[in-house]
Amino acid sequence: MATTAYKKIKVEEAVGLSLAHDITEIRPDEFKGVAFAKGHTVQKNDICRLMKLGKRHLYILDLDDTKIHEDQAVLEIVQALAGPGILFTNKPKEGKLELLAAHDGLLKINVDALIEFNMIPDVMCASIHTNTPVKKGKKLAGTRAIPLVIDRTVLDDAIAIAKDNTPVFEVKPFKKAKVRLIVTGSEVFNGLIKDKFEPIIKKKMLAIGSRLVESTILPDDRLLIANTLKNYLSKDTDLIITTGGMSVDPDDVTRFAIKDAGVDQLFYSAAVLPGAMFQLAYKGDIPIVGIPACGLYHEVTVFDLVLPRLLAGEKPDNRDMARLAHGGLCQNCDRCMYPKCSFGKSF
Repeated sequence: MATTAYKKIKVEEAVGLSLAHDITEIRPDEFKGVAFAKGHTVQKNDICRLMKLGKRHLYILDLDDTKIHEDQAVLEIVQALAGPGILFTNKPKEGKLELLAAHDGLLKINVDALIEFNMIPDVMCASIHTNTPVKKGKKLAGTRAIPLVIDRTVLDDAIAIAKDNTPVFEVKPFKKAKVRLIVTGSEVFNGLIKDKFEPIIKKKMLAIGSRLVESTILPDDRLLIANTLKNYLSKDTDLIITTGGMSVDPDDVTRFAIKDAGVDQLFYSAAVLPGAMFQLAYKGDIPIVGIPACGLYHEVTVFDLVLPRLLAGEKPDNRDMARLAHGGLCQNCDRCMYPKCSFGKSF
């Protein structure tokens, strides 16, 4: 930091000027801490107290148009970084501010832009991972101007990166989707095995603000499954989920029935464990998800990584499924801590 940012001045001449450093007060057995924080604008009634603290001279910020105080700088930074669905206060502390979720939704971060922003000296921003489902009020990132005084040109460079890549941070709201479910499997249809998929799906939908409006159990009949899918597609439906029938066994026909239903796009397999035999298809804007049997035995699977993106209005494709490889290995912990773990965390 340039020494020209400071100016030594008599206490009684400091009214209206900003302190360049903290001033500590010590009262034995009573108090020890900051009496006046750096950046504080000296008031007339501060003079007596400052003198009692032994201050006859103060170091005052002496800024021209080429220098910006950290608090003003971080306000400009956060305004450039924050996109739709992002909140922040206008009261910086020591040049720092936090970005918060304005509502429930999916956090989206322009990671490349965030890296470039952090390549600029004297500024920083640290965040949680992109594509993370977040609740209203969740802390998403923290940013600051690092020195007490930052060069205007440096600050402008950082802000330009953010503005040229806007939004760097955004929270996309979740759609309150109407979901229809097809549970497949002749053993379930014939009552040999009790269906456990429906309560799992219903719970996951409620947790993200959507609801299961219709469900049915079908045998491993390719034509029947395809016709039921067509029926669901003709209704007021936002998302269709099928369970089972995703593996390579001859009886597993669900994934072929989804194709028979006349979908526009279909992607089979994901670089995630559990969930490698996951299938994702689209008919227009309606996603059709095929969950393999692992969804019964694992609390969290690839479905939990893809569902928030679908309800945020995104249309993941096979490259998105491949990107999940980095962070796509569940550790099968004795006690599941998701999402407070590495599963699904990529960049």
